Amino acid sequence: MAETSTRPRRQRDYHRIPQQLPLVIDNGAFRCRMGWAGEDTPRVEFRNVVNKPRHRATGETVNVVGDFDPSLVKTFDFTRAAVRTPFDGNVVYQYETMESILDYGFERMGIEGDGQIDHPVLMTECPCNPSYCRGKMAELLFEAYDIPAVAFGIDGVFSYLNNKNQGVSEPDGFVVCSGHMATHVIPMLNGEPVMEAAVRTPVGGYHVTDYLKRLLSLEYPYHVNSISWEKVEELKQDHCYIAGNYHSELEIFQNGGSEAEEKTRWWQLPWVPPPPEKEAATEEEIARKAAIREKQGQRLREMAAAKRSSKIADLEIEVAGLEQLLQNLDVADEDTDALLAESGYLSRDEIQSALTKASVSLKKLKGEAVQPEPEKVDDTPDKEKYPLLDVPNSLLTAEQLKEKKRQRFLKMTSEGRARAKLKRQEEGLEREREKQIDEERRFFPLLSLFSTGTLVLGGRGERLSASQKERMRLLTTAAFDRGKEEDNFGQRDEDWQLYKRMSRDGDDDEDAEEDDAELVRLEARLQEIDSTFQPSVALAQGAQKTSVEVQAPKPLTAEDFRISLGVERIRCPEIVMQPGMVGVDQVGIGEMVEASLRRLPENLHKLVVKGTILLTGGNTLFSGLDERLITELRACRPFGSTIRVVKAANPLLDAWQGASRFADSSGFRKFTFTKEDYEERGQDWLRKHKLIYSYADAFS
Repeated sequence: MAETSTRPRRQRDYHRIPQQLPLVIDNGAFRCRMGWAGEDTPRVEFRNVVNKPRHRATGETVNVVGDFDPSLVKTFDFTRAAVRTPFDGNVVYQYETMESILDYGFERMGIEGDGQIDHPVLMTECPCNPSYCRGKMAELLFEAYDIPAVAFGIDGVFSYLNNKNQGVSEPDGFVVCSGHMATHVIPMLNGEPVMEAAVRTPVGGYHVTDYLKRLLSLEYPYHVNSISWEKVEELKQDHCYIAGNYHSELEIFQNGGSEAEEKTRWWQLPWVPPPPEKEAATEEEIARKAAIREKQGQRLREMAAAKRSSKIADLEIEVAGLEQLLQNLDVADEDTDALLAESGYLSRDEIQSALTKASVSLKKLKGEAVQPEPEKVDDTPDKEKYPLLDVPNSLLTAEQLKEKKRQRFLKMTSEGRARAKLKRQEEGLEREREKQIDEERRFFPLLSLFSTGTLVLGGRGERLSASQKERMRLLTTAAFDRGKEEDNFGQRDEDWQLYKRMSRDGDDDEDAEEDDAELVRLEARLQEIDSTFQPSVALAQGAQKTSVEVQAPKPLTAEDFRISLGVERIRCPEIVMQPGMVGVDQVGIGEMVEASLRRLPENLHKLVVKGTILLTGGNTLFSGLDERLITELRACRPFGSTIRVVKAANPLLDAWQGASRFADSSGFRKFTFTKEDYEERGQDWLRKHKLIYSYADAFS
């Protein structure tokens, strides 16, 4: 668990730093801290992650290291960029990403030059770090940054020694270091770690946050976008705690009551209240709005009439011009082509077609009946149309044989078109028949009796009154007429009267009430005839009965945008004590201390048990962790055993402060691995590298 901070500023005093002053790096899985040896606080602190967004202008991919900065969204596109970490668990395995992080950290420290760093480096690592990973880290520091020397130490041990120097812990005891990805228990004897008895569980602050995020996302699926990782981390830090008795605490939340209400915390999401409902309009307001609608309707009718009159005048002029053009063509014998070219038409048939179309449109606008043109039917016998089909080939010439083939092809094509037309007509009739049956089934449902004797009747939602049927018929007729010819609906006064008829509700409610009364009477009569018949209670009470009940949406309130933290406050951090809750087949902190104690020789048990159990690391900031650990250890230890559990003075910075104090001591140079050693012996020699923490005068 770590505090959220802004992006660090670049240091401006690098020119004042002595050249051989060691650089201390606390390389944690969650945060990276850098500073100079001997100082109390690190100079630079940031998230140990790398993001690779694209520049919005150039499309170039860049490395953004550390905490997310909202101001960068204007310049970079983060939608397809995934956050990358150099750690797998608490072990570094992505050294290309680690190099980007170190580049950023050194740049923020103000280190200038061509990539060469003339300062020894003390870097923290996890307990029992693989030699391969340590060698790769040394190779990165020597080859990429040309550092003169490097040393590696365990972060939890540095934290224990720093608290020992402050009088919080004793030389002997246990250090419980619970970080971002794992939890370690290391025995301490005379200020030195006993790594042979160290215990590790792969559960840390990341798993607590992830568990809380999953629980909230499942409980509030409509607010998943608001439940971000950063917000869940903040909720975990502010509200989660370790229960002294987990099962008793669960019963409190399960039973509810005032005590559970006091322990529940609420997170209110942004919510805007809906506008207040409008008051019911008065009769004067209704009359005024009706007058306005009538005036608007009158204006629309006048506009439609003016448009219709204008179109009629234009069509009359067009018809007169086309008729005059046809008369001129009849009179002129030799100048026909010139008249056609001047008029823009290609032939007399095209002029006649345009005249017919304009005349039909004019009659429609005037409201006159338009007789459809009869379809031309070719009644010519096949013998006259295809005279060569019945003549033998021996009596025909070569040209006549070609003509006979052409006539046979024309006949086959004509017959195929006739069959296709007949098939289309049959399909159209079938569709009309199915449509009519469907309309009868939907709009005119019949009563049906089942074999059980129960009468099933449609409710008011399934029945149509006479006025509703008439309105449906008018709508269907209007839609059918609109699809057949030109869309001129609304240009006549009769169309507006049709609109009024379709918009009237009529006496639907009265008709529905009469129908319900009739249904009740029929049910009573059926019950007299058949005693096993069960009448419909809903219809008897005058209620509506529909096949699908649709509930009106409830207006959203502030409670719909409020997320509660109840049992989640204790359930999520409980995985530190019971990792099996999230599927990790490992023991909790209490059993880890006992397991580490069993690994020690028996002659060392009393020394370690009488010492201090120090809780350090960001994941030990939960309130109640020390009391819970004492309770579990008392259940494992003999009666009357002395158990002292304390929290570190600063669980987040103690590791860096202890490393800073160690690097500032005179004995630090004796435990560094120089670049000359690296070039001469190689990185495999780092297997033997080991710090003697009590040797330095810093913790003496």
